[in-house]
Amino acid sequence: MKKKVVVIALGGNALIGAGQRGTMAEQFENVRKSLDGIIHCLREGFTVVITHGNGPQVGNLLLMVEACRNQVPEISLGVCVADTEGAIGYMIQQALTNRLRKEGINRCVVTVLTQVIVDKDDNAFSHPTKPIGPFFTREEAHRFRREKGWQIVEDSQRGYRRVVASPNPLKIVEESAIKTLLKAGDIVIAAGGGGIPVIMKEDGDLEGVDVVIDKDLASAVLARDIHAHCLMMLTSVEYAFLNFKQPNEQALHRLTVKDAQKYLQEGHFPPGSMGPKIQASINFLDWGGERAIITSIDKVKEAMDGRTGTMIIKG
Repeated sequence: MKKKVVVIALGGNALIGAGQRGTMAEQFENVRKSLDGIIHCLREGFTVVITHGNGPQVGNLLLMVEACRNQVPEISLGVCVADTEGAIGYMIQQALTNRLRKEGINRCVVTVLTQVIVDKDDNAFSHPTKPIGPFFTREEAHRFRREKGWQIVEDSQRGYRRVVASPNPLKIVEESAIKTLLKAGDIVIAAGGGGIPVIMKEDGDLEGVDVVIDKDLASAVLARDIHAHCLMMLTSVEYAFLNFKQPNEQALHRLTVKDAQKYLQEGHFPPGSMGPKIQASINFLDWGGERAIITSIDKVKEAMDGRTGTMIIKG
């Protein structure tokens, strides 16, 4: 992998836009619209790895699981993550393959179902905070707590939801396979939805766990493990901001790791939105990456040229 490697993390809005139902036709169309930046990076000579979110898709799948609870065997959260990683990978893989043919670029696109190791002793297991799946009534919440042992909390006064742990990702299991594909010149889609969470048992066996891994943090681990030069996280806004949506909001164009850490600790980046992207950037640069970029899906070319977006560098 002599060429520079960029990991491009597509946010959830790349697949399901605001106000959309999330039909398959909508998702395919949204994926097609998100490919310009990837094509630009390929034209510039980068080796490209794509990651993506899966929050809406997992939520929809869990709704289906709940609706069929008494008709078919229940599917675990880990398997739901694997299902959506494969399905979304297929959508991106097909759309990108078609676009490459039209652009005259002869490259193969490969989706790798990616297992991501987490620490079974991570403190997050004792403090589940990530809401998933459908809303329940108070009575259903009590029953599921009793029957399934789920942690369930009231969510935004709209009902009750299951919460699961979100431990830190440690290592990409399929690292070697991804590197081999990249050396062969392929474009790889990996670590979708943060990857399939697994723990390593004392005998070395892997075992799935019903938690979720943040997509941006997993993307940083993947970028580290494959020695990427750049981590680009694409979302619905062009910049990271201080005082976001306040009268004194300030777009951040260029940040050092030190400044990013300072602003993160001051609470400028909420944990449910920009916070993980800033933390992933810090992690990636601390691990040896060259730069991290946060911008919108339609601004990849300008952000790669340093003309827009938030660029985070060492220092």
